[in-house]
Amino acid sequence: MKEEPHPLSDYERIAKAIAYLRANVGSQPGLEELARQLHLSPFHFQRLFKRWAGTTPKRFLEVLTVERGKSLLRQAVPVMETASELGLSGPSRLHDHFVQLEAVSPGEFKRLGSGLTLGWGLHDSPFGKVFVALTDRGICRLEFIVPEGLPAARMRLSESWPAAEIRQAETASAEVVSRLFDRSSPGDTALPLQVAGTNFQVAVWRALLRIPPGHGTSYGRIAEAVGRPKASRAVGTAVGMNPIAFLIPCHRVIQQSGALGGYRWGVERKQVIQLWERLQLS
Repeated sequence: MKEEPHPLSDYERIAKAIAYLRANVGSQPGLEELARQLHLSPFHFQRLFKRWAGTTPKRFLEVLTVERGKSLLRQAVPVMETASELGLSGPSRLHDHFVQLEAVSPGEFKRLGSGLTLGWGLHDSPFGKVFVALTDRGICRLEFIVPEGLPAARMRLSESWPAAEIRQAETASAEVVSRLFDRSSPGDTALPLQVAGTNFQVAVWRALLRIPPGHGTSYGRIAEAVGRPKASRAVGTAVGMNPIAFLIPCHRVIQQSGALGGYRWGVERKQVIQLWERLQLS
């Protein structure tokens, strides 16, 4: 079968395949049917899928079940009981990075980045294009590029740090992306994050770091973890303002019912990341 030219990235191809699986999980589509949806040969599709997910489409389909969301909640470890499990730490090849989150001081927050130089870069990742920005103390922004594109991402960075000097820094940001997504290259040093936010927001983001990989928790449980059990709505707002995607894992927060809930960078991407994490762990 001759391959047809295809403008999609690998992530977009896999996301399209997963969307098809979600819509047709009851009929358990086979390899040929999935490949046909992407205009690829079964051999090429299988090879692409294994390179991306580290497993076969058949195994992926086993993970993707109607009860996936509820299963994540049932597995959830109470956030406060996992305080020693900071972020992406652990023996798994996916979680080689020890994440250290540092909040700016009230004085630094007030200065709006004055005296700081921020470097940014745009790179490929397993989940589409990713925008990364760095200070000399760590990652200050990481977001997946959504339809409004790079200009909007750069504008959000400028709005968050309006007094900072901002310049392109492809080499430094490329090293960060490699640390995050290259499973064959484990990191042996801390991966620092520098965030600017209110005390409540920072508390929520720290709580997100304590959710074990491959698990999920609800907004209500996060609210309990930060000592505000009736503030689920405020927690949801803070989660939505998370400035560092993937590393501060807001994709692990789902609704109490087990539904995926929203995601700043797209619900489909949220599900892809969750499934990818679970497959790496298994």
